[in-house]
Amino acid sequence: MTTTETQEPKLYAAREPVFPRRVKGNFRTLKWWIMAVTLGIYYITPWIRWDRGPALPDQAVLVDLANRRFFFFMIEIWPHEFYFVAGLLIMAGLGLFLFTSALGRVWCGYACPQTVWTDLYILVERWIEGDRNARVRLWNQKWDARKTRLRLTKWAVWLLIGLATGGAWVFYFTDAPTLLRDLLAFQAHPIAYATIGILTFTTFFFGGFAREQICIYACPWPRIQAAMMDEETITVAYRDWRGEPRGKHRKAEGAEALGDCIDCGACVAVCPMGIDIRNGQQLACITCALCIDACDDVMAKIGKPRGLIDYIALSDEKRERAGEKPRNIWTHIFRPRTLLYTALYAAVGIGLTVALFLRDEIGLTVAPVRNPTFVTLSDGSIRNTYEVRLRNMQLEDRRFLISMTAGERFLLGVEGAEDFTVTVPANQQAIVRVYVTAPAGSAAALAPRTDIRLWVTDLDSTTRQRAFKDTVFHGKGGGN
Repeated sequence: MTTTETQEPKLYAAREPVFPRRVKGNFRTLKWWIMAVTLGIYYITPWIRWDRGPALPDQAVLVDLANRRFFFFMIEIWPHEFYFVAGLLIMAGLGLFLFTSALGRVWCGYACPQTVWTDLYILVERWIEGDRNARVRLWNQKWDARKTRLRLTKWAVWLLIGLATGGAWVFYFTDAPTLLRDLLAFQAHPIAYATIGILTFTTFFFGGFAREQICIYACPWPRIQAAMMDEETITVAYRDWRGEPRGKHRKAEGAEALGDCIDCGACVAVCPMGIDIRNGQQLACITCALCIDACDDVMAKIGKPRGLIDYIALSDEKRERAGEKPRNIWTHIFRPRTLLYTALYAAVGIGLTVALFLRDEIGLTVAPVRNPTFVTLSDGSIRNTYEVRLRNMQLEDRRFLISMTAGERFLLGVEGAEDFTVTVPANQQAIVRVYVTAPAGSAAALAPRTDIRLWVTDLDSTTRQRAFKDTVFHGKGGGN
């Protein structure tokens, strides 16, 4: 056995630099639009203003970690409503399953942050250093004044993009204009500077240097996607039955036996992952479809039909090899698996929407104080104590009246409010102690436990909105 045969296979390969060539086409245009829209949303959203009253920042989208709330335009999510966030995460997962099952790795190829920022960094690199051939020459030449100038210029722009990326992220967590002033005056919290620094470096490194290595080695999705795809999934592929055998010399002897592929390497030159799609499906392929644009351009120049590299389903291979037409694209997209994902996605979305519009505008939580469970007063009556948390989800201060069912058997007391009315500031919450007392000798005082219901009425609401919580009153029968 030779030394080569005894060596273990390498799990990591040193990065070979990839210099994708510029390409024009429908998919490249689509990617430009998606990049512009997604980056625009990311950078602009924190600066959109929304009137939230005097107690909160006028920011449309805000993750208020200090008060554990999330604001999205007219929607406000409180800590006890975290199921909305969980539902959105479930929808995101189902959406990823749906699109991968129908169209392969379209998320990776078009909308993944790593793809979007890498595209932007490559665009900057091309502007400064030139297209593929110029960048290859620059990479191979020795360091001189010109190479140093171009590299420093490129890295400086990359750092500015990374800085804008990290800065935009922290603006989602506090009032953006205020934080910007504090940052420029060096008065912001150290965590803000640390977060911006970390995100600036990671954006600079991932988009500028690691690039395809993140997709191949760091991202788990290439390994998971295989479970989401089948032979009906539409993905980028090479029609080898039409392109092979490939050959460049079309006027040489035996050229009539060659396929449509002229082995020009255009598909490889434009690939941001540096792979050859003609070698079949590969883990590194993010289905960005730039190879389709490059190949279609070549086919048009040599007078051959487009689609040598195209979005196709593997199940159509036998039909095309036999000279038949592939099935309609919608036949592949609308199949049991994708319909199931769509139904689940819609069900979660509809459920969240219904829950959002049916939720109470009064937040009410009642927690019995269990140390001690009850107190025996001097006249023999039994008193229980409850902590009532009131949430005012409106933009103005509200007065809430606390009452209870079966009031004839109990005495009600509210700490600090003789008229049982508590004022809660706008978009805030208040915790009050409520005392419920059962007269000595009454059934509730002697019973182990009695069900009671506490009510809260919004006195400032035109419809006198009400909310209630059921709880338990503990009497002597339950012990001390």
